[in-house]
Amino acid sequence: MTRARVTRIDICDNVRRPTTKDPVWCPYLQSGVFHSRLFPSPPASAMQRLTASCLLLALAASLAHSAVIMDSGAPIAWAHTAAQVSDLPVQNGILNPNPWNFVHRMSFYRLMIAATDPFMGSMGTGATENPLWGLPLQFGWMQTSGRLADPSGATTCGLPSGDALCISPMSWWGCVNHFVSVLPFLSAAQQGFFGPGVQVQMQAPEGTEGYCTTYADCVASHGDVMAKWDAFFQGLKTAGESPLPENEKKDAILGLYWVAHMGSLHEAKNCKDKQSHYSEPEVKFASSWLNSAEFVSAAHFQSSLDKSILFLTPLPGRILKDGDSAPNIADLSQEENHTLSIFGWMKSMDTILLGSLTGMWRSAMCSVTTREKGREMLEQLLLNPSFATNTFLSIITGMTTSC
Repeated sequence: MTRARVTRIDICDNVRRPTTKDPVWCPYLQSGVFHSRLFPSPPASAMQRLTASCLLLALAASLAHSAVIMDSGAPIAWAHTAAQVSDLPVQNGILNPNPWNFVHRMSFYRLMIAATDPFMGSMGTGATENPLWGLPLQFGWMQTSGRLADPSGATTCGLPSGDALCISPMSWWGCVNHFVSVLPFLSAAQQGFFGPGVQVQMQAPEGTEGYCTTYADCVASHGDVMAKWDAFFQGLKTAGESPLPENEKKDAILGLYWVAHMGSLHEAKNCKDKQSHYSEPEVKFASSWLNSAEFVSAAHFQSSLDKSILFLTPLPGRILKDGDSAPNIADLSQEENHTLSIFGWMKSMDTILLGSLTGMWRSAMCSVTTREKGREMLEQLLLNPSFATNTFLSIITGMTTSC
């Protein structure tokens, strides 16, 4: 499908400051793609307005196109996020960020990636091989596709006509993302990745209950998940002492990461009541999206920046509506339609086989070697329209018998 051109909009020309310290990238849209211009950093209040305006443009573009997830080689709004923990709000000596603000929550990812990079040498020599890169890119897709806004319409939270930086506590997607942002950030702080004695008290969403705000709160309500994130961060610290070959060390770290990640995603059961305001196609897509993570995690997918872009760019750039049926959704691209079709097929097959497709896949991912092959297969299945689904099934069966 040919994408419509979007006229360039310069919104930052009048936002200036005399100094050149701490530059900020202000995105604008041209031909449906984010480009950037470097300007001095505006005052804090202006920066918030600037970031909101830039995200408004991303939201507007995503109404007719694949969701924008990148800006100048980084996740959207990355340059507006906290570069160090002291940049987050502090109250009485305790970090007090607002996880229902897009920039604050995106800051969690930037800080975790920076803190864990020194322990990720086995991932490769590049600067963006850290598997945590998949999280901010996925979060950006949720935002620019409109999935973090209030689905009930009761507020303008997250809407272009309201507060574009707002993450609605009523959003199913925002709720699920809470478990893969707030929980690992609190665990990382507890394990000393942001320095000794750093304490965090998250701001709570007004009028909403059920979201933990401190490490102790999260341990009390989601103890198993927090233990898995703790194990991941502890494992990173000891990985350097491991005598394993680098590829096995890498596989072990990715295994710990995906165990924790899936633990967080399984907490989506706590968000189910928020699906009532979505269409049936969107609810089915959400279910298939969760199901696809089972395959990705079992293969120990290295969700580096580049790999994550490949898998996230074809996701639907808007919330699905009643009547949407892939692969024939007219205002979505062929790539988006293909991804929706494959996700739907994987979920349907798993349901028909009473969960045995997922079970077969997990059984097949029994070694470092088969997991490497599994990652290649997933890439073919999701990104190559000519790769037949029956080929996928036959290969899984063969791999399972060889384990």
